[in-house]
Amino acid sequence: MTEIAIDWTAIPTSQLEKMLAAGRDVMECHRVLTATGDNIVGELIKGAGQFYEWTHYPEGDVYDRQSHAQFYYHAHPKEERRDWDEHGHFHTFMRPRGMPENCKPKQIDGFDYPEGPNDALSHLVAFSMDEFGFCQRLFTTNRWVTGEVWYDAEDVIGMLDGFLIDHAQPSWPVNRWVSGMMVLFRPQIEELIRKRDIAVADWQVKQPDQDVYEDRDLEVTSTEDVTAVEQIRAIGDELGRRRRAA
Repeated sequence: MTEIAIDWTAIPTSQLEKMLAAGRDVMECHRVLTATGDNIVGELIKGAGQFYEWTHYPEGDVYDRQSHAQFYYHAHPKEERRDWDEHGHFHTFMRPRGMPENCKPKQIDGFDYPEGPNDALSHLVAFSMDEFGFCQRLFTTNRWVTGEVWYDAEDVIGMLDGFLIDHAQPSWPVNRWVSGMMVLFRPQIEELIRKRDIAVADWQVKQPDQDVYEDRDLEVTSTEDVTAVEQIRAIGDELGRRRRAA
């Protein structure tokens, strides 16, 4: 478990205000779904028939052709969920056409890079969901987990600004929620991505003869427990402190 201490005083007011607005969006998505007895996960998988472990929901993933952001939801078999009490998780990605121009894949010997101009996608962060459809944890993964192309941490962090799912299919509340979560938890996500690279580098030192990116013994590279309510409260407290100081 990664422990991330956020220095709220170091975050610009403009960013805190964006995070707070995103938090309100996140809670609004929960509110409108709860009003009909639904939740974020149930909304996404409804109509898909029986829920199967490993299957991507929705089929073909969610992809925004303007931003080139992408996500899907799936669940592992219970015996493969380690000690996490989760229903499943969202994996989020950015494809090359949505990345800043200076982002280039890390050159790794022996890796077969995809040939398609928009295929060298990068994993950003995953949202672990409890049985009630609330996010309980953020985490990052090793390359083999999602089949991504590896980018250095600062390049991945640079992709976060462009993540937006701005259409209504297959679910407007879920798309809005995923997009909002990326903004609401931006400080934690940045630190998790940096700690991802540290974990991989440390693992490589300990296992010098292994291809660290394909090592099945290294799956989750950083993780942090979170709740939207606590995050929103912390943001509000800091903005309130600044208003009083002014």
